[in-house]
Amino acid sequence: MKNIFKFSFPLFFIPLLIPSSAGINSPDANPPRFPVPPKTENFLFYLQRTININTIVYELNLDEKNEISLEEPIKIKWIQYAKDSTIEPLNYIQRKFAYGLVSKLIDPVNKSFEFHFVSYNGKPLYLIKSAIDNKYHVYISINNKLSVLDRIFVQIDGGTFWVPEISYVEVSGTAPVTAEKMIEKIKP
Repeated sequence: MKNIFKFSFPLFFIPLLIPSSAGINSPDANPPRFPVPPKTENFLFYLQRTININTIVYELNLDEKNEISLEEPIKIKWIQYAKDSTIEPLNYIQRKFAYGLVSKLIDPVNKSFEFHFVSYNGKPLYLIKSAIDNKYHVYISINNKLSVLDRIFVQIDGGTFWVPEISYVEVSGTAPVTAEKMIEKIKP
């Protein structure tokens, strides 16, 4: 698959607005240990970057009737592991220019969605209820195979506030039928 990601820097510069741990990007620093967020009932996937160990979690958004919200099917939150593990919503800039999502209802009967990050629309993701377990999952192509997305990791190795130097983005998930672990490292 050729040129599947055309990275737009806003997706990755916003983490710099969050206080970082000193020395994480230094070549002499020990790499941080990234925590795995708890997988709640509505957990879909998470995103981490080398800026710090704070983690962005994407969860299914249910309304008061316990049905998927058609206006905002996925809710997003920060887990502030670098501070005290508090949970915070994305701020306006993060939501509108970096980690927020744009979704489109593609199947009103089954309430399925296509979506992408606000900062990048080149690789679609799909929020679909699985016939296997009757739960919603996010599906993506990893190494040209359909996979359930679990994690996105962004390796940032310097650069500036507005133009970080991104070495690679790693997308990982699981094949829905075989449960094979899937990982694709993408170099922008």
